[in-house]
Amino acid sequence: MMIYLVEDDESIRELVIYTLKSQGFEAKGFERPSLFWKELEKEHPSLLLLDVMLPEEDGISILKKLRVSPDTRKLPIIMLTARGSEYDTVIGLDSGADDYLIKPFHIRELMARVRALTRRPQQIQEMGMLSYADLHFDYPNRKVTCNGQELILTAKETELLSVLMKQPETSFSREQLVLKVWGSNADIEPGNVDNYISFLRKRLRELHSKCAITTIYGSGYRLESAHA
Repeated sequence: MMIYLVEDDESIRELVIYTLKSQGFEAKGFERPSLFWKELEKEHPSLLLLDVMLPEEDGISILKKLRVSPDTRKLPIIMLTARGSEYDTVIGLDSGADDYLIKPFHIRELMARVRALTRRPQQIQEMGMLSYADLHFDYPNRKVTCNGQELILTAKETELLSVLMKQPETSFSREQLVLKVWGSNADIEPGNVDNYISFLRKRLRELHSKCAITTIYGSGYRLESAHA
């Protein structure tokens, strides 16, 4: 399993590449986006770790290009950023990032995020179609359809929607969603779930679905339909 890292900070790049290889992954690091694009022509990775602030081209621009291309639109991508504001997080997630990590980060936290995303291909093969109300979800292909329209979801959106659609009208706490989507070893704050819920709600609005993710105050979230 090949993992690419685009990071211009040499110390971070060397540490992450060393750790990935010590954990049994194949890994390649790129100081500049031009080197990454050149290598991408020869081989597609299983996961991309992408810094936001880069020379030549910023990470958000790279992310948007990857999500437009049919060859890389499903590539799991974790953004690495020194920016910690909600605005920067929203921009990254809205552009198609599957996860984000704010610098400085602990290498154990990064590896937990990597393991969560690299386990996903095997899990995807074990699931098929999910349906609820006017939503039809092709889980293996991350495609959700409604009223003749379709959208391709990011990996995190895929996992989150699958949890909600497997048990519609059931409330899930933030802690439960963290466990089901990120796993027990993930070092992610339950409050960060709100960001991902917000983006999944946006997807449902784009499809003009009758379904909505309702906030259950003091309890969490659940998927409901206006005609359920």
